Amino acid sequence: MRVTAIPCLRDNYAYLLEAVGSSDTVVVDPSEASPICKILQKKNKGLTSIWITHHHRDHVGGVDDLLHSFPTASVVGFEPDRYRIPQITQPVQDNEVFSMLNQPVRVLHIPGHTLGAIAYFFETHDSPSVFVGDTLFGAGCGRLFEGTPAQMYHSLHGVLGSLLPSTSVYFGHEYTKANLQFAETIEPTNSRIRERLAATNVLRSRGRPTTPSHLADEFTTNPFLRCHMAEVRAFVNATGATSDVEVWQRLRRAKDTFG
Repeated sequence: MRVTAIPCLRDNYAYLLEAVGSSDTVVVDPSEASPICKILQKKNKGLTSIWITHHHRDHVGGVDDLLHSFPTASVVGFEPDRYRIPQITQPVQDNEVFSMLNQPVRVLHIPGHTLGAIAYFFETHDSPSVFVGDTLFGAGCGRLFEGTPAQMYHSLHGVLGSLLPSTSVYFGHEYTKANLQFAETIEPTNSRIRERLAATNVLRSRGRPTTPSHLADEFTTNPFLRCHMAEVRAFVNATGATSDVEVWQRLRRAKDTFG
């Protein structure tokens, strides 16, 4: 599968998905239509389907304009959010599997950032990939707008964290540099964070995106997936009795006021 990250708005990413041997074209989280239409026009392609991870305006803002240009495109979104996402034609449920781009796609419900947040998981053994919206970022995670800390912790650890470490993670915003700077204050002895920050600085200096990351990198550099680590727990003054969910919540509060 070929994935093209499309910068939108100030720091959003939409994604164009194509596959060899398939005429399907999919766009994930179109915050605006113009950059997507330009790429489709350049490739001389139409649009088969629009996939939405959650209802926030910066992830659905381009749906109406895309449908004006490509009226036969389907719109996929979480069924309980069908009244908050414009023009859903294919409502999906947690753990539902459907076929697109000649391969199965599994829907994962990952509440926390919003109650209706979902991810789209291509569970191929050779190159698994997941499109996570604003739940998991490079070295970070989304803010809590609707869900509880326990829900978000489970989404990160119990759902996304259970995928293969080789899974490519496509996230919704270019926040990786700032997230790694925060992570470095938490684990100053973690050499993997320093190495990833250096690599991120090179990518950004060349105007290149940091998406996708790999889940293996998140396990070693993302503090929100490392709530069990002694240095992370010490940063938030966690005692032995402090749950990992509480550690996560304290980290999120610290990140909300960082910098």
